[in-house]
Amino acid sequence: MKIGDVVVRKSYEGDIAFKIIDIKNENGKNVYVLKGLNIRIEADATEEDLEVLSGSRLGEMDKVFNKKVNSSLKRIVNKRKGNYRGEAAHILDKSYYDYMKRHNSVIDKKELFFGRPGKILHIDGDLNYLEICLKTYKELSIDAEGRIVKECDQPKVILDLVKEVNPDIVIITGHDGMNKEINDYMDLGQYRNSKYFVEAVSILRSYKSNYDDLVIFAGACQSCYEALLDAGANFASSPNRVLIHCLDPVLICEKIAYTSIDSIVNIQDALENSITGIRGVGGLQTRGKYREGYPKSQYIK
Repeated sequence: MKIGDVVVRKSYEGDIAFKIIDIKNENGKNVYVLKGLNIRIEADATEEDLEVLSGSRLGEMDKVFNKKVNSSLKRIVNKRKGNYRGEAAHILDKSYYDYMKRHNSVIDKKELFFGRPGKILHIDGDLNYLEICLKTYKELSIDAEGRIVKECDQPKVILDLVKEVNPDIVIITGHDGMNKEINDYMDLGQYRNSKYFVEAVSILRSYKSNYDDLVIFAGACQSCYEALLDAGANFASSPNRVLIHCLDPVLICEKIAYTSIDSIVNIQDALENSITGIRGVGGLQTRGKYREGYPKSQYIK
């Protein structure tokens, strides 16, 4: 087996597709460092536990994941229709329309209103995942900037990046995982990268203490959910220490970015946006970041 091979672990009944990203020698034995293809997990295994995945089986697994992603994106777009992005749906309310008529206002329901969703800074430990996420932000019409930063380096650069980009929402993610023989779920030493995510969140929350001024999503697969929330994250993974999809942070933060600043994000609605659901992600009441404007400039198409 070599770096770049796509494999599954026999001891886990081949449930997850991994790519080999490194090979280490421990006590004269090769240990393969793995990262999930579709989920944000990092693991290692011996050669005896690994099986190279055939192209046909990989295609079948991709179909399952793609179906879940497409379903989530379709649900998001359908929910958004008629709500924001310059469509001014609230004007369709008769009482509001009558009020405006009484004041002799001329209203173009579709064209005069515009809106700006919250801006996202996405910091990721995985370049491939970051590229997938940035593509999805574009499809969802979200203003997002991405930075590739190793999990262990994220606390070192997080504050400078936030000052540079000045986002409304920050995502701190990458890969994570917990020890197979874990006996204390609150011990950050039992996780691969949770301690770095927690430190990065703490730094940001010390910089901006108001949870509505700067919204933070933090974590990856099996991350220490409680520690991330205690450090100051609005949303985090993973309540049940399950694996999360690479797009879960994106889909959660889309809901925040497109919820009006007049409203508190409905946590259950936000979690329904995700692929993993309440076992994989959770959070606290948070105010939306969408700002509606009026009138729309006639010089911008």
